[in-house]
Amino acid sequence: MPKIPGLLKGLGVTLNTLKRTALDGANTVQYPHEKEAPPLRARGVIALHEDNCTSCMLCVRSCPDWCIYIEGHKELAPPRRAGGKPRQVNKLDRFDIDYALCMYCGICVEVCPFDALFWSPEYEYSEPNLADLLHDKVKLGEWMATVPEAPAYEVGADKKGKK
Repeated sequence: MPKIPGLLKGLGVTLNTLKRTALDGANTVQYPHEKEAPPLRARGVIALHEDNCTSCMLCVRSCPDWCIYIEGHKELAPPRRAGGKPRQVNKLDRFDIDYALCMYCGICVEVCPFDALFWSPEYEYSEPNLADLLHDKVKLGEWMATVPEAPAYEVGADKKGKK
């Protein structure tokens, strides 16, 4: 049998909370009609900066869900110095992320040595068909416009590689 004073104390806390939320207004946002701005560095979707991608496949190999698909080819590029030999560079043909499989862990963003992948705060990308959650490099590139600028360095912090 429950103790009456403890039960009354619990009901009192509940009633005080109900009164406070009724006076302050509810914290619920009526989503389709009202939209909250996500926090500045929120994790929404992964955006691709295609010019930085070298098809190195590090993101594909590190992804625990195997939801990233990359195809590329090699092209000859001019030599770096006059009289040098032409070099081979990787060109990106396909870069797809299957968001039906992705668990948004961010390992691919962290492992990319060329700063080609970024977190975008975009969160409205649902699709009625599950197969439509496979987004290609064009769609991933469009989300680069929503990627916020990196925060400024703290006072006294050294920039990468400079001391």
